[in-house]
Amino acid sequence: MNRRNFTKITFLGGIATTLPLDLFASIVGDSISEEELLGKGSPLLHTGTNYRLRPEAATAFEDMRKAALKDKIQIKAVSSYRDYAHQNRIWERKYNRFRESGLSPIASIQKIIAYSTIPGTSRHHWGTDIDLIDGTPKVNGDVLVPSKFHGSGPFCDFKEWMDEHSQEFGFYLVYTDTPSRKGFKYEPWHYSYAPLSKKYLRTYKTLDIKAILQKEQLVGSNDFTSSFIEHYINENILDINPDLLG
Repeated sequence: MNRRNFTKITFLGGIATTLPLDLFASIVGDSISEEELLGKGSPLLHTGTNYRLRPEAATAFEDMRKAALKDKIQIKAVSSYRDYAHQNRIWERKYNRFRESGLSPIASIQKIIAYSTIPGTSRHHWGTDIDLIDGTPKVNGDVLVPSKFHGSGPFCDFKEWMDEHSQEFGFYLVYTDTPSRKGFKYEPWHYSYAPLSKKYLRTYKTLDIKAILQKEQLVGSNDFTSSFIEHYINENILDINPDLLG
């Protein structure tokens, strides 16, 4: 990195902590590089309580969180920005565990991509997506379970509030429970800030994802055939809430 770019990044990173989020967002704009799309860049993020998001998305999230509090819903972030290395650790941990349990390489990969993305393809790389729950109820075990958002689950009130209000703040559910949708399974906790993520998805679609994935030395990537990658792109990456397609 040359000195000019380093100075610019350092300066912007500094003002992110001193300026109001909406003003900072207007200064840096909404561009995103290929490296950042793949989770390998150094994005400008706002750090809040348990989350990191693009400044514009963070402003909208804080507005939504405050509005929910008035209705006694305490929105809590479980996961937000994840870089490539973080996603790769998740991938390797799951792949190795499934292989050790006796599953074949292909079966292990298919089980992973029911809920988890291949490194370099996660929407969490963009700083626009966030996993959310209600922080008030006491919950045992894994909180990111669909049944906990429905019926008599602890996050039913949260889900009802989000269904009614989240889009007012630009946040849309990504992986819906639409019966015809393919790819990742239903995730009632995963929301995306559409004003930015729609633009980022349009740029992401211009990348040669097939070549990028085949080039990466991921565990199990020897089984990333052209057919598998094509299905993964069409079903896991692109078969999402239509409101998030740019």
